[in-house]
Amino acid sequence: MPVTAIVGANWGDEGKGKITDALAGTSKYVVRFQGGSNAGHTIINEYGKIALNLLPSGVCRPGTVNVIGPGVAFHAGDFFAELDDLARRGIPAPEIRLSERAQLVLPYHRLFDSLEEERLGDRQFGSTKKGIAPFYSDKYLKLGVQVADLFDRPRLLGRLEAALETKNVLLEHLYGKSALNAEALAEELLLDAERLKPYVCNTTELLQGAWKRGESILVEGQLGALRDPDHGIYPYSTSSSTLAGFAPVGAGLPPYAIDRVVAVTKAYSSCVGAGPFVTELYGDEAEELRKRGGSSGEYGVVTGRPRRVGWFDAVATRYGCMVQGATEVALTNLDVLGYLDEIPLCTAYRTATGGLTESFPVNAGLEAVQPVLQTMPGWRTDISAARAFDELPAAAQAYVLRVEELLGVPVRQVSVGPRREQMFVR
Repeated sequence: MPVTAIVGANWGDEGKGKITDALAGTSKYVVRFQGGSNAGHTIINEYGKIALNLLPSGVCRPGTVNVIGPGVAFHAGDFFAELDDLARRGIPAPEIRLSERAQLVLPYHRLFDSLEEERLGDRQFGSTKKGIAPFYSDKYLKLGVQVADLFDRPRLLGRLEAALETKNVLLEHLYGKSALNAEALAEELLLDAERLKPYVCNTTELLQGAWKRGESILVEGQLGALRDPDHGIYPYSTSSSTLAGFAPVGAGLPPYAIDRVVAVTKAYSSCVGAGPFVTELYGDEAEELRKRGGSSGEYGVVTGRPRRVGWFDAVATRYGCMVQGATEVALTNLDVLGYLDEIPLCTAYRTATGGLTESFPVNAGLEAVQPVLQTMPGWRTDISAARAFDELPAAAQAYVLRVEELLGVPVRQVSVGPRREQMFVR
């Protein structure tokens, strides 16, 4: 059976958690393959509204094995907090497997993330201050600490001492802070190790075996294509690859295992964080769309920050689908647009020289473009009860078909509300 990747076509916040939660009902494994607890997935089901930052989005599905792969930036405290929240809600304890090769987001990663954003001031990148950039810096400087290191005290202490050699110099002489003690930190981490031990295993062997047996596997990405450090809006990107192409690496599967890529996009645009955003709205127009968006408005799951919102950007989304290798599109939040008499959507960009382009430019060119908007009739009615494409008003059908035409990728799933049953397949 093929492996399905669920990834974002835009800046993140597209509704991937809902799509994963819906498709997890027929999947044996749901795998997080990159990123950390710096962005969240929201799912709504019989247990209420649940914000997941680190746990895979299949945790509410009985019989599903939820895997945190080696490509994930793993923070033990956030992991425990999310498990405790599930228990408080009366959700049966999910089956979770944590890769022994996953690396740890440590207290000093979050400390440096916060200190550096403070130092940058107006030049900051809008970090969530969850330690992600310092974590990945350490990972590729070979200073990271793997989950497996938690079960070997001498090795753990040695890894921490190596990492703190330069960090303490920076703390004292750049940031004016006190040095950190490796032994004290090691003792804290060893306490986490005991609680983590039942979840830790060789997830690569686990998933490779499942794939060979033909069991169904979903791999879910965090954030979206435009936050990828190589193909996104650099430097306003995250620090790990958000693309389906990285999923086999971050999950531990063969590169040819994935043959279905679902790129998720909203029926309008939204993002959290800094950087160019061509169709951005401002003032009352933005606030109206923001308060109607999503299950409780357009606010970041992790930060609570108001999301920037704008009209659907076909140029950016087509590019996102291309770099994701999308085989199909899931269109979410279509119901949100039901208040509008007319609905603009961006079909091209006008460049600084007055020309038109349908190609998504690099950051230097992106900052100078303006959106070229097409206006389509609105439907001015509640569509949240629709359970099939032909139950949508004609204007809503036309909007979906126009999005599909502009993207050049079939829109297979359409979401008309926050709950898993408010999605149908075309």
